[in-house]
Amino acid sequence: MQQKFKFGIDTLHASTALGIARGQCQGVINEEARQKIQGSSQFVDDIVAKKQVVYGINTGFGPLCDTLISPEQTTQLQHNLLMSHSVGVGKLISPELSKLMLILKLHALCMGYSGIRLATAERILWMIDHDVCPCVPEKGSVGASGDLAPLSHLFLPLIGLGEVFSKGQQMSSAAFLEEAGLPALRLSPKEGLALINGTQFIAAHAVQAVERLDNVLNAADVIGAMSLEGLMGSAKPFDMRLHAIRPFKGNQWVAHRLSSLVHDSQINQAHLDCARVQDPYSLRCMPQVHGASRTSWMHLAELTQIEINSVTDNPIILGAGETISGGNFHGQPLAIPLDYASVAAAELGNISDRRSYLIIEGRYGLPKLLMEDAGLNSGFMIPQYSAAALVSENKGLCFPSSADSIPTSLGQEDHVSMGSIGGRKLNQIIDNVEYVLGIELLYAAQAIDFRRPLRSSNILEECHALVRSQVKFATTDRVFADDIKRLRDLIRNKALVNTCNEIAQNTGVSLDGDWGMSF
Repeated sequence: MQQKFKFGIDTLHASTALGIARGQCQGVINEEARQKIQGSSQFVDDIVAKKQVVYGINTGFGPLCDTLISPEQTTQLQHNLLMSHSVGVGKLISPELSKLMLILKLHALCMGYSGIRLATAERILWMIDHDVCPCVPEKGSVGASGDLAPLSHLFLPLIGLGEVFSKGQQMSSAAFLEEAGLPALRLSPKEGLALINGTQFIAAHAVQAVERLDNVLNAADVIGAMSLEGLMGSAKPFDMRLHAIRPFKGNQWVAHRLSSLVHDSQINQAHLDCARVQDPYSLRCMPQVHGASRTSWMHLAELTQIEINSVTDNPIILGAGETISGGNFHGQPLAIPLDYASVAAAELGNISDRRSYLIIEGRYGLPKLLMEDAGLNSGFMIPQYSAAALVSENKGLCFPSSADSIPTSLGQEDHVSMGSIGGRKLNQIIDNVEYVLGIELLYAAQAIDFRRPLRSSNILEECHALVRSQVKFATTDRVFADDIKRLRDLIRNKALVNTCNEIAQNTGVSLDGDWGMSF
């Protein structure tokens, strides 16, 4: 039976939101949430009937907050809001990201503080259930007053405007509604503002990044362990006694994983008494570097969890006649950790590139450029160029978006978070890191082949076999771009990490320890 999630009632996890977006979990509006929604909507109706002045219900928006709107015009005000704020530009975000925004917004609306009507909430749920994803441009939000432009585009289809993705096709919302036999909605007072005021564009990017960064962190440990084996490096720096006296949780987690990944490796056992005293930092300091990035991931995951279970529109409706105009729409609580996580993700690529460089140098018994007949063949010289380019690009992308603020709304909104930019950049950095790790994986697998007949651990041998199922050992030059893409795909689609976890489970090897790194 498919798992059910109660919007506005249950605690939403990033993994649950992704599960709903991918059809693995069903979201429902239960009776408790219905009562909350209807109660909040009734409070808004009462405010309008009593002509109580409340921002966004019967006033203009932003610097027009002192302009009163007549009761007869409050509905038109909401429609005008969606239309006028739909100013996004650039490429469209992915349908999954659009659907995540719907899921996160519906969860917040169902908590009963936004004044939305039940019919509007049910239409959003219908869109989620039927995989109808609004077309949302990726640029145009400054990350305060909510993600106004992207959320406006997200909800234009409710009133028959904009475009949607449905069944793999992009089409106008008006044509889609006609085909589906559904009327466009007429928004009631406060509804337009409730829909577009919030941080769901930032939060949806954070949800995706939490999953993707977790995956590349896990992949970096596996690939780093394979590089360690190919270079015949020492596992002593992963001794838990060392990390007990500097007990950062992320460091301990990575040290435990690396020790487990090379456990019972013939390659590792073969050089225990060698003359090499210490390995270069890119091998020896993996627990400290990968671990610091893991600690950043934990922080992002924790704060994302808080954000996606929060009400981030404005004003909030507390009860009969009681409202608060505040700043829960401000994206700063996620903007800063997204920037911090960008540095953490980029550093995974940085140290990965250093290991790749180390492998092709011709040290520790490996042939220069990982090919016996180097000269006629350039060998594995040039893939590292691509890694270097991507690592450098990531350094530029790491400039913190949250360090900037440009006043908007005629100065009424005089400090903004730019978290929407930070969220997009983080996922762009992760894209690049997946390629950098793919290049290291190409090198590490080739290096391990030069250690035959010695074998690595069961886990790493299966990971090596997975690589060889896609990319063959190279004795002469070929178009390595094809290899890099295949290996990037093994990382991105989680095939590498899933193979690692499956073999660990089957052989009774503990990779997780007791640190509780789930999202």
